[in-house]
Formats: sequence, structure tokens, C-alpha cells
Amino acid sequence: MMSHLTNGSSQCLWTSICIVLFVMSMARGAVSTNYGEALTKSLLYFEAQRSGKLPMKQRVTWRGDSALRDGSDVHVDLTGGYYDAGDNMKFGFPLAFTTTMLAWSSIEMSSQLKSHKEYQHVLVALKWATDYLIKAHPQPNVLYGQVGDGNSDHGCWMRPEDMTTPRPSYRIDPQHPGADLAGETAAAMAAASIAFSRSNGAYAKVLIGHAKALFEFAKAHPGKYQSSITDAGRFYASSGYEDELLWAAAWLHRATNDQYYLNYITHASNSGGPRTVFSWDDKFVGAQVLVAKVGYEYFITENISVTYVTRNKYNNKFVKMQLALEGKVASNGKIAEYKSMAEQFICNCAQKGSNNVKKTPGGLLWFLPWNNLQYTASASFVLSAYSKYLKDAKASIQCPHGALGASDLLNVARSQVDYILGSNPQKMSYMVGFGTNYPKKPHHRAASIISITKDKTPVACKAGFDKWFHNPAPNPNVLTGAVVGGPNENDFYGDDRSDYQHAEPAPVTAAPLVGVLAAVA
Repeated sequence: MMSHLTNGSSQCLWTSICIVLFVMSMARGAVSTNYGEALTKSLLYFEAQRSGKLPMKQRVTWRGDSALRDGSDVHVDLTGGYYDAGDNMKFGFPLAFTTTMLAWSSIEMSSQLKSHKEYQHVLVALKWATDYLIKAHPQPNVLYGQVGDGNSDHGCWMRPEDMTTPRPSYRIDPQHPGADLAGETAAAMAAASIAFSRSNGAYAKVLIGHAKALFEFAKAHPGKYQSSITDAGRFYASSGYEDELLWAAAWLHRATNDQYYLNYITHASNSGGPRTVFSWDDKFVGAQVLVAKVGYEYFITENISVTYVTRNKYNNKFVKMQLALEGKVASNGKIAEYKSMAEQFICNCAQKGSNNVKKTPGGLLWFLPWNNLQYTASASFVLSAYSKYLKDAKASIQCPHGALGASDLLNVARSQVDYILGSNPQKMSYMVGFGTNYPKKPHHRAASIISITKDKTPVACKAGFDKWFHNPAPNPNVLTGAVVGGPNENDFYGDDRSDYQHAEPAPVTAAPLVGVLAAVA
């Protein structure tokens, strides 16, 4: 009898273990599948942000054509592009950063995007942005950086299809400079030229032409763009322009392999130093990462002096040195300085640095109170891209508190994605439409007002606040793939449409997240 009970208990125990292992296996498979689902949905979000005449293949069907006269006040076609965040404004500065990050995602994670059949969707999203940026740059030294009036737009709650707010066009030029805006747009064009180089060479050539012209414009006419486009300064004020010029030079070098841009990078007086954030305003980390990865070759002479030599000048008197990432460039070199700064940021994100990034109790990297997830997404992209560079170079990072390999960086990025998608104290996905418990009331004009395809009755400026903004019901349109600003530093999120610091999604968050999701999927 005892023997029978023991055998029965053992059998029951093994059955239980098998069930647990099966469930764990299924759970791991579900997470893997969900990364792919989140990737797909993140790209749908860009279609919801479209301005202008929508294409026949528009998948977000609750949106309609809008702002079809943008640029008419200056006799330039400025239709198209993406609306900013939850507004009906087009701000060129964050839009250009969004474009650069979409392009970077498509370049570094191309194989993963292709395996998930999302590569073409990324290129479509990217081209919707670059087509607009090309229009916004009608002359070498003229760049339109804003369409719409910020005060009027924020004073109304209207869907973009029937908005009646003023749509003035604002530009920079030699008399009204903005090196930061021109530099970021140059970076966007250069990065996009790489993204399109294989599938559309003619278009890539157009993009690199714009990038080169914009870089020269930015160099020749320094200054912060909000001095020229003052309205933009109330919403997206720039802290400086040196980072955008480095960022643009790094992308132009990668796109052209021209020593001219390399010289600009290596002779720059400011490499940025250790940074605490990577964002639409501060691109130093991005530039530092690109320079650390840079694909040119160093050669040293018998006297160990460092010289740049093109491949066709190679001879036996020179000894080839490996990439900066492999740690074999002279320690006092400018490239090593950029690399060191990039890796300090990475170490701090991975909690192995000397000034670690704060984390919430639930494990979210915490940078700033307003729309923190944009910074989490961009930092996670840096970790994902650098993981790829380390893996290719068979290298690791030596941090103050331990070494980091490629898999370590990707694991940190994955942990942040997991938090965003629901592995957090609130058990909430901060991506709209992902899972069942997600934000139902994001701060977003188009999503919060009934679709024009269902009710064509115009929504007046102030009436929109009464009927829709203050409506306690969920948004009538699901803004699939949007990532809201996220929880506070204590992991709390209230899903309040009026809380724009936490409830407003933005393209600057979505663009780097596309690359991260592809990397971990």
C-alpha cells in the first residue's frame, strides 16, 4: 500500500513538473510571438500620424485626408509628413529625429525586420517622412521647420480632417539660422539614404544631396533654431547645435565614406562628454555610438603615427588597425574618446557604471518625468545596436563594475521592452492596442474624437473639449501601436487624457522602439 502511494505520488510529482515546464515553454514562446506583434503594431501607429493625402494602402482606416493646403501661404507644397504627438502640428525638429531613428532601425535590424515581414512597412513609414523633408528643403539654404500655430492648435481640440486653426509655415535661412534643425535634418536624410540604397538608388542619391547641402548650411550659419522659429521654442526648444552637427557628420560619413566628414568629427572640440540621455534634443550619445562603430580603417606607420589612408594606397609599410570598437585604436585618439563616452552611457544604463541611470521600483530605466518612455526607448535602441556591434567584433565592454557582452546589452533592452509591454507593477501594456490592459484614453486629438468616416459633422474648436476631451469614456478610435509617456517614477499610471506628461504618445518614442522590438523579436 505504501509502495503504491509512493509511486503514485512520484507519478503525480513528475506530471506536475512536466506541466510546469510545458507552461513555461509556452510562456516563452508567447513572449517571442508578442514581440513580433508589438513590432507590427508599432508601425501601424505611424499611419495614424499621417498628414496630407492618404494612400490607397492606408491600413488605419479611421483616419482621413487632412491639411491639404499646408505651405500654400508661402507657395511651397508642405503637405504630408507626420503630426506631432497628440496634436495637429508639424514640428520639423522632432520629426527629423524620428526619421533618423526609423532609418537607423531599418539599417541595423534589417534582417530581423525582413524575417518578421515588416521591412517594407518600415521603409514606407520612413519614406512618408523623407518625402516631406525633401519638400521642406526647396533651396540649399532654406528649410521649413514648422507648419501650424502652436497657440491656436493647443487651444482647440479638433480632429485633423476638419481643423480650422491657422497653418502658417516657418523656415530657417541665412538671415534666420538654425544649425540644430538643419543638422538633424541632414542626419535624417543621410541615414535614410543608406536605408534606401539597395531598393531605390535614385531616391537615395536625392536624399544624400539634400543631406550634404543641409550640413553645409548648418556649418555656415550657426545658431539655435528657436531664435528664428520662436513658436517652436515653446514646445521643442533646442539646448544647442554642436550635437546635431556631429550626428549629421557621422551619418554622412557612414553614407559616403568621405574623409571630409571624418575630419569634422575628429577635429571637433566637443565630443559631448558623458551624457545622461539620448533624445530629440541631445544627440551626442548617438554620434558617439556611430563613431565608435565607424567602418573606416586606421593604418600606422613604422613610427606609430596614425594616418588615414584610403584602400588603394595600402602597401606593406602600413599595418592595418582594427575598428575603434575592437579597442585597438591608440588610447589617446579622438575615436577612442567617442567610444569611451558611448560606453559610459551604456554602462550606466546597464547599472554597471559610475553614474547609473535611476530605475523605478518595478525596473524601468527612469530619465525624466515628462514622457520618460521616449528616453527609455532611445536608450534601449543604443543597447540593442551596440550589442550587434559587440557581437560582430567579438568584443565586450569593461565597465567600472563589471564587463558587459553583447547578450548582456540585449537582455537589458529586452527587460525594458518587457516592462513597456506589461511586465510591470500595474500589469499594463503602455503600447495602445497590445494585450487587453492598455491605455484607453491617450492624449491624442484624432484618436479621442469620433472618426470622420463615421460622422462627418465638423467638430468645432472649443466644442471638442466639451464633447470629447473631457469625456470619461475610452477613445472611440484605438491608436494601435502608440506608446504613451508612461508611468511616474513610482510605476503609477492613471490613464487620464488630460495628463499629457504621461498619457501623450509621440513618434520620437515609437521610432527607436521599432528597432528594439525587431532586435528582441
